[in-house]
Amino acid sequence: ADMFGKSVHSAIGCTGCHSDVDLAAHPPADKVIPNARGFSIAMTRVCHGCHADKVDQWQTSIHAALILANNPSAPLCTDCHNPHAVIKGAAASIDQIPCKKCHADIYTAYLGSMHAKARLKSAESYAPICTDCHSAHAVQPTSSGQGPEAACFGCHAGVLEAHDKWLPNAALHFEVVSCPACHAPNAQRKVDLMLIDSKDAQPRGIEQVGVPLFEASNRSDGKGIDAQALWNVLQTLNRSGIAGKTVVRGRLEASTGPQSHQLADKSKAISDCRICHSSGSQAFQNVTISLVQPQGQRLRYGANADVLSSPISLESVGGFYAIGATRIKLLDILVILAIVGGLGVAVGHLALGWVFKFYGFTLHGGHGGQPGGGQDQKTA
Repeated sequence: ADMFGKSVHSAIGCTGCHSDVDLAAHPPADKVIPNARGFSIAMTRVCHGCHADKVDQWQTSIHAALILANNPSAPLCTDCHNPHAVIKGAAASIDQIPCKKCHADIYTAYLGSMHAKARLKSAESYAPICTDCHSAHAVQPTSSGQGPEAACFGCHAGVLEAHDKWLPNAALHFEVVSCPACHAPNAQRKVDLMLIDSKDAQPRGIEQVGVPLFEASNRSDGKGIDAQALWNVLQTLNRSGIAGKTVVRGRLEASTGPQSHQLADKSKAISDCRICHSSGSQAFQNVTISLVQPQGQRLRYGANADVLSSPISLESVGGFYAIGATRIKLLDILVILAIVGGLGVAVGHLALGWVFKFYGFTLHGGHGGQPGGGQDQKTA
């Protein structure tokens, strides 16, 4: 009662939310509540009465999708907001962030980041907390759209131009390298190969691809999906008669969610190209292949590092591979041979054309280039 009296809901009283309660006959003798979870889900309809905009946002979130999938841990309104003790602005305090209830490991990692340190240093700091990057109610999975990078760009305007001053081909780096891959210098890095639709660049889901296809491709030696298996999967998905081509989009990322939140000051960000662009780079030894589950989370399968370097991998990782940049020597050689071969064909074609044109002119032109017959024609 004391907590409720201090809350923002105190003005509406108990019956503001519990309109079915008759205070003269409470508790009723015949009311049955099967379980607390079911009761809490039903009570979200009450929240909608006053907070329709917030509930509508929540219904587009991964949290709501998990509720529909009967996930018992997915948060409802009352999991993040204690309905009897809601204090305005409390969630803006780092130690009151409700996200830490479910995401304790990420919350701990965030506390060590430059964002949290700035927030703790000054209450007036604009450094972001969870809801600033992920939204408070319309929380989306990292597989959708640009993912967390879109939030980074929201605060750090002009980052592309700033990187363009020292980073070669900065725009391409932004496409295939996540921000934490460089700005969380203590994180381990990996290459994630996501299957996407080549037309709309949307991730392929397990309902489109089928988990058994990947389960059957996992190697028994524990080294994950190899180059041949990935190639076979793509051939199956892109067989004749199948609408929409499935391709692979590769991104360099921090290996785990907590590591992605260990963001350091920009002075400590990785700027040495050799860390990634050197033969045998650690990041290229850690590879996953990912699909999207119906609720939006990524389903990742471990992959053998040879999916990036095998002769049959060029089609599989073409959207990620860059000649000379990814330091995959075998593919570099194959691509160079293909370029040289293509140029050879073009040069050979031009040379033969010139030869035939020259001799054809001599054959038919006679002396002075005029049509002629007689002895000169026969001699030629």
